[in-house]
Amino acid sequence: MNSFKIMGLDCANCARELEEDIQKIEGVESATVDFMAQKVICECDAPTLLKVKDLCNNFEDVKVVEEDADSLNAAYSRVYGEKIKIANLCCANCARELEEELNKIDGVKATVDFVNLKVILDARDGEAHEKAVYAITHFEDVKIVEDNAEKKSVFKEHLKDIICLIVATALFIPVFVLDITGYARDSFVLRVTSYVLFSIAYIAVGHPVLVNTVKNVCKGKIFDENFLMTIASLGAIALGIFAGDGFAEGVAVMLLYQLGELLQAVAVGSSRNSITKLMDLQSRTATVSDGGEWRTVSPEDLRAGDIIMIKAGEKIPVDCRIVKGVTALDMKSLNGEPVPRDVKEGDEVLSGSINVSGVIEAEVVREYKDSAVAKILELVENSTAKKSKSEKFISKFARYYTPAVVVAAAVVAALVPTVICAVYGVFGWDTYRDWIYKALNFLVISCPCALVISVPLSYFGGIGRCAKSGILVKGSTCLDELAQATVAAFDKTGTITEGKFAVTSYSSERALTLAAGAEKYSSHPIAAAFAGVDGVEVTAAEEIAGKGVICVCEGKPLLVGNAALLEEKGVKFQVKESLSTLVYVAHGGEYVGVVEIDDKIKEGAAEALKELKNSGVIYTQMLTGDNAARAAAVAGKAGIDGVSAELLPDKKLEEAEKLKRRGKLLYVGDGVNDAPVMVAADCAVSMGKVGSDAAIEASDIVLVSDNLALLPKGRKIAKSTRRLVVENIVGSLVVKLGIMALSIFLPDFPLIVAVIADVGVMLLAVLNAMRTRLIR
Repeated sequence: MNSFKIMGLDCANCARELEEDIQKIEGVESATVDFMAQKVICECDAPTLLKVKDLCNNFEDVKVVEEDADSLNAAYSRVYGEKIKIANLCCANCARELEEELNKIDGVKATVDFVNLKVILDARDGEAHEKAVYAITHFEDVKIVEDNAEKKSVFKEHLKDIICLIVATALFIPVFVLDITGYARDSFVLRVTSYVLFSIAYIAVGHPVLVNTVKNVCKGKIFDENFLMTIASLGAIALGIFAGDGFAEGVAVMLLYQLGELLQAVAVGSSRNSITKLMDLQSRTATVSDGGEWRTVSPEDLRAGDIIMIKAGEKIPVDCRIVKGVTALDMKSLNGEPVPRDVKEGDEVLSGSINVSGVIEAEVVREYKDSAVAKILELVENSTAKKSKSEKFISKFARYYTPAVVVAAAVVAALVPTVICAVYGVFGWDTYRDWIYKALNFLVISCPCALVISVPLSYFGGIGRCAKSGILVKGSTCLDELAQATVAAFDKTGTITEGKFAVTSYSSERALTLAAGAEKYSSHPIAAAFAGVDGVEVTAAEEIAGKGVICVCEGKPLLVGNAALLEEKGVKFQVKESLSTLVYVAHGGEYVGVVEIDDKIKEGAAEALKELKNSGVIYTQMLTGDNAARAAAVAGKAGIDGVSAELLPDKKLEEAEKLKRRGKLLYVGDGVNDAPVMVAADCAVSMGKVGSDAAIEASDIVLVSDNLALLPKGRKIAKSTRRLVVENIVGSLVVKLGIMALSIFLPDFPLIVAVIADVGVMLLAVLNAMRTRLIR
């Protein structure tokens, strides 16, 4: 059996696809891709192993990391997942081009997030990192800025562009009026004056585009929007001069284009600001007890066990447990719920909540880096790294679409009029002029910005809208999977039921105290039912997944668990019929008794499942290790279609694989015990485990609270976001193709209309993408 580490495998579905591809290689007897451990385990000979590694290295962004390459791993870890803030990235298409340029560097994997203006950089070593930084800082006017740099308003950030536009417009409008009224043609002085003022206006507004065009052409980059607008505007100017009509149209092309770019920047900036305000959860300070005195520190300086004070109106700085006082917490930033939650001594409270009323003292239970607010901020910040199929499609489409349109424009400008002249046997400059003009329309409308920006902006808005409701989505691909899921499976304990167990009855005091002693060493949720019970002392405790605890008490083996555990160890006992959870106890090979523990269905669970079905989920099933009769009773109350009970983790995984044959699988569980099923599911959702690394690693979506009603809400947002993405893709392409067709078939189709259409479709796409804020 061979195993090797990999990196760059960014989703569980990709792991499944890679595993299938490996299994197709001749000579591979078995193969498993472990998404959680980022490892490939396969059974094959040495030559075949080389083929497997080669396949991995050529599968999307996956790279093989040799187990003995300690220095390589160390170097990689130093610069893995680095987030670099940037400025002056002018458009979404430029972001795509920068991303492509960075990913061409050996040892670099990068995602350029135009919406958040950052680069998520994974570099294999210091040399690759330096090359990436050099590429970023030498891409057009892009600069690297400090992450905590002062955020400027949209007006201040684009002040230079606004001034240039005002100057150009002030010069253009009066001269344009003179031009169209004919006064400029009748007077030599006015004509020369108009040419001079048009030139100044053109240079004032268009100089950034002209400079970037020259820079990019020198680098061999031709097919970008700067080049397209330069050729289109200069071409219109040249045609206007040769025709004696002046070059107002060429100036107007550049003026309108830059106006559209500014409006796009304002719209995107507005979207950025809305997310920034949404995620303003972090408390800047914390008041900690130090030798009987209170002092102010940074939340990052707090340690587990510290006692902190939170006054009314302050944010909870870290996850903590109240030790003194009662209050109400405003948690709508975490879970979207408008009603404050009452808390008292002993209750655990999450960071990011706001203390509404009384002063409380609390004990820190998790440091800031492991707290809820840190996890939320990290998830939202990294959410753009996992791109959906729609985003990947648009990136690839834009790469070929622009060159294809430029080639088509060249054919329209040169080949078509040549053929026409050849057919009629006469060379006509007017014919060439008309078709060159049509080709300029092609160039203007070919700018792919509307497509490239609107798709990620739609997903960004959808993910932000989910976050505002307490639903943390790890990327646009996860949002898509949630929208498309048709089959849903649920764990029982802690998902459908509250997961707060209590002892309801027991056959003897001896059985209760023995069970309480053993359950202290169990991580299963039912162990909490024995928290207030005095148990016996036990040693050598070992938890058996899905069965119970084996330990030693008074020198004899003690078994505490389900019926399967006692049967496996050969203990004779009478199985009790009950809908409660049963914990059987055997000591020294003899049956002692049974303890009954109960749980109740979460409030609103049945309504949430009904809404989920109304949204298009055709089948629901419960996957649980619990008793079949009890599971069936809970499923019946919750409205779940099917039940698979008494499942060990491996059997749970088998059932999940069967469900995937029915359609895309959505699995909802606690994110720790159900990790194998979560990895196998198309979309995995964990319930209320924000502080748990295991939950976040295993799941695609995290519900901040234990409220199952968030799931249909998240699905509605996901479906609405996906609909907006489709609208933008189809709408943009229809408009662009329509303008191309009109420019061919309609005589004298104005170039200005093509510019307005290009700018208009871009702005409409951006505004449509921003509608994700309005989803209710």
